[in-house]
Amino acid sequence: MNVPRLPSLLGVFAHPDDESLLAGGVLAQHHSDGARTAVVTATWAPDSRRTPELIDALNVLSAGTPRLLGYNDARNPEAAPGRPRLVDAPLDEVVSCLVTHIRGFRPDIVVGHDALGQLTGHPDHVRTHQVTLLAVEAAGLAHLYPEAGPPWRPTALYAATHPESGVGLLGPLLEGAGKSILAVPDSYVTTSVDVTPWADLKWRAILAHRGEVTRKRSLPGILARLPEADRNRIIQTEHFTRLTLGPGGAVRGRSLVG
Repeated sequence: MNVPRLPSLLGVFAHPDDESLLAGGVLAQHHSDGARTAVVTATWAPDSRRTPELIDALNVLSAGTPRLLGYNDARNPEAAPGRPRLVDAPLDEVVSCLVTHIRGFRPDIVVGHDALGQLTGHPDHVRTHQVTLLAVEAAGLAHLYPEAGPPWRPTALYAATHPESGVGLLGPLLEGAGKSILAVPDSYVTTSVDVTPWADLKWRAILAHRGEVTRKRSLPGILARLPEADRNRIIQTEHFTRLTLGPGGAVRGRSLVG
C-alpha cells in the first residue's frame, strides 16, 4: 500500500463554492496523492438548492460528502429558513459543531478563510475564520466539548488568502462588479501552491455550482465569462497563511505541509 506523502486535509468554509474557489486545487492535489480530504460548509441547509451543487463539486474534487453546519447566510435568508444566521448564532454553539467535525475526521491540516474575509470581506467568511481558529485549538483539549468525541489536535491551520501582488486580473473584475478588494501584504503569505496540474478539476468543481455561475456578480460567474487563458492565470495558484506554530517556513509552489 502506498503511503500518502501529503497530509490529510479538512477545509472549513462559509458557503458552497468557497471550497472550490479557494482550495479546490490543493484538495484535488492531496486526494491525488492518496490523502484523506473533506469539507465543512458553515451555511446553507442540507435541503437547500445549493446542496446538490456542493455534492457535485465535492465529487469532482473527491472530497467526500457535504458536512453542512446549516446556518443561514448573512445576506441570503433562503439559505436556511428558520435557522439563525451564522453571524448571529451563539459562538460557543458553532465552535462545538465544528469541533465535532474536526474530531470525527481527524485531519492533519485544517484550511479555512483569512481574517479579512477573502477579498470582499463577506461577514460569513470573517465569522467562519473566527470559529475555525477557536475550534482548531479546542479540538485538541479534552476538557473542552467532551461530548464532541476524543480530542484531536491538527498539526497546522492555514488560511486561504490573496496577496496584494497576486490580485492581478481579479482586482478590476471585482471592482467592476461593485465589490471591495481586501488583500494581505505579500509578506503575510507563507505558502503559494501551483495547482496547474489540478486546474481542470478545480474549474469543473467551480462550474458544478451552477446557480452561482449564472450570476453576473458572483466570482464563479465572473470567471465563467473570461477567456480561458485569463481564467487559468487566476485559478492556477492558491495562496495560504500558516496560522499555527510548528516546523516549516515559507514554501513556494509545492504543497501544504503539516
